[in-house]
Amino acid sequence: MHFTAAEITAWIGTFLWPFFRIGSMFMVAPITSGQYVPVRARLMLSVAVTLVVMPLLPASPLIDPFSLVAITLILQQLLIGVAMGFILLLVFTAIVTGGQLIAMQMGLGFASMVDPANGQQVPVLSQLYLIMITLLFLVMDGHLVLIALLVESFQTLPIGPTGVDRDSFWAIAMWGNNLFSGAVWMALPALASLLMVNIAFGVMARAAPQLNIFAIGFPVAIMVGYIVVLYTLPNIAPQFSVLLEQGFDLVQFLITAVR
Repeated sequence: MHFTAAEITAWIGTFLWPFFRIGSMFMVAPITSGQYVPVRARLMLSVAVTLVVMPLLPASPLIDPFSLVAITLILQQLLIGVAMGFILLLVFTAIVTGGQLIAMQMGLGFASMVDPANGQQVPVLSQLYLIMITLLFLVMDGHLVLIALLVESFQTLPIGPTGVDRDSFWAIAMWGNNLFSGAVWMALPALASLLMVNIAFGVMARAAPQLNIFAIGFPVAIMVGYIVVLYTLPNIAPQFSVLLEQGFDLVQFLITAVR
């Protein structure tokens, strides 16, 4: 059998160029980007998804893999994949930040553990919320929606030397405001309740200075915090759903914006 250089380049590009976009997204996206997921597992997942979606993708440009144009093309595909995964990572981070706000306010900030996703010390309450939204993300088929948007991106944002523009990066930076607003929105009921408890203890300390408020203040604050968390847990699902929908809308804008 005899193959020309153009045919070999086309075969390599058909797999290689989509692989960079898909692999970079899995390296940054929630769940798959955690340190508990081995690098080999991410690599195998990226290869498997690339092989599955290859027949659905448009024809790749004939570019020499060892040329300067190929380096630019690789960087563009990496930026697109990282941007898509980073947007969803912001959604998860918003919920984790809300859990940190509640934990600090109720006095559980010292109860920390190592987050297996990023290796940092975070409050246990944040880990509870992170596990909940991870399960919700899988139950709501968020991973399937993300893969569908990834396949769609090859149609609306085909492989080429041009990719994500400055306006798209600016939109991602501006959407970072939702990280803080979403965290406060989730933690607001608990923060308001604990603020009233602290105000009540402040009034008691002024009215009866001989009382040891600090001896009973922390246990009561923790108990009230647990009660508020218990009654606000059902609201996490709709709040996360709204943030996730906004994140997917931003991904849709990223891959369909006019270039």
